[in-house]
Amino acid sequence: MFNPFKEKGAPIDKLFVSWDKLYPFSYDKNEVDPYTRLRIILMNGTEYEANWFLHQFSRHCPNNDLRREVAFIRRTEQQQQKKIACLKPIDETLLETTIGYEQLAVDLTARLAQREPDKHVKATLDFALLEDFDHLYRYADLLEHDTGIHAEQLVGGYTEIMPGRPTIAHHRHPFDDIRTPIDNKTASPITKLNIEIITAAEQQTMNYYMNLGQFYENDIGRQVYQEIAMVEEEHVSSYGSLMDTNCSWLECMLMHEYVECYLYYSCMEDEKDKKVKALWAEYLDQELTHLHMTADLLKKYEKKDWQEVFTCGGDFPELLTLGPNIEYVRDILANTVRDTAKREKVVPLDSLPENATFFEYQKQVNKSIKAVPSHAVIMQEIEKQGTDYRFQVDEHPIKQMRNTQKDNTDIGRVKGK
Repeated sequence: MFNPFKEKGAPIDKLFVSWDKLYPFSYDKNEVDPYTRLRIILMNGTEYEANWFLHQFSRHCPNNDLRREVAFIRRTEQQQQKKIACLKPIDETLLETTIGYEQLAVDLTARLAQREPDKHVKATLDFALLEDFDHLYRYADLLEHDTGIHAEQLVGGYTEIMPGRPTIAHHRHPFDDIRTPIDNKTASPITKLNIEIITAAEQQTMNYYMNLGQFYENDIGRQVYQEIAMVEEEHVSSYGSLMDTNCSWLECMLMHEYVECYLYYSCMEDEKDKKVKALWAEYLDQELTHLHMTADLLKKYEKKDWQEVFTCGGDFPELLTLGPNIEYVRDILANTVRDTAKREKVVPLDSLPENATFFEYQKQVNKSIKAVPSHAVIMQEIEKQGTDYRFQVDEHPIKQMRNTQKDNTDIGRVKGK
């Protein structure tokens, strides 16, 4: 059993590197294993979250000595993020990268949901899973329409591409995106890891679409990124609201470093590419150092031992592996595609009263279905090809979604459908 608190990390004076060592080799987009690509996206998002959390910590900390320690760790986290981000090759387009983001959202969420012991957290994961699954389908159709590239080549045939809960049904009132936070003292280690991991991953997707969507080459593409970025904001709100709100900044910082150690170790064990595997090992050593530094800060400034935060002893639970989840996604589709959210809970759409905030919000933002970008892009593809673009291993589990010449805009949005 691997326990990061019992492992030595890299020497502190070896954490900073020269520019020639910071810029990495890039993978070949035509040869890379899809799950190597997804691990790179995952760890880029994890480092992004680490950096922004540490910036927020510093902005709320009155002690400059502590802020200097935070800045030291943050600078090395920045180095890691910069190198991981540049593993993406120059010739991989914005939309090709987007397919990777959505494949990660599907397969990561499915893996986390399958091992999640907390029913409330699992319901939140399963709920967003069907929405990210639908986003993959929308972007894949945009890719086929604009470039002729079939996204099944990018996902390696490991993840199906077909409608999930229609994106038009994802548009919910902000009041319905807040979940009940866990209690870190009683939550399982897997639950705490799952929440931290998925929040960082979805936050990265939200930020990517927010910052780069406007650079897409045509109006319909820009509009699709705009719409789905709004949905990703909903996901980040939901996942972030699951976190324990009673932890101190240093306790949260220690959890962040633990999660990074866990993910780098998981990636290292799961990785097939030798060069990328070596990078995961290198950054695991650096994160072990960060973890020990943060534990020392917790002891110094809050008089707490790390064992008070990790009451289970700090041993890693089962490691995270990435792989296909086709049957699981199909099962969740078949049983929950008509669900929506009502305040803290995921509920069947048909259970909502007519005056629910969901319906009021839908009326405000979806005045014209034809104007909803995620659905306009499917109609555009159908007009061009006579059918939408899909990659399926079997017929769609929802009968109303089997028609490849019509985009369903009712399921999960209109009662009785």
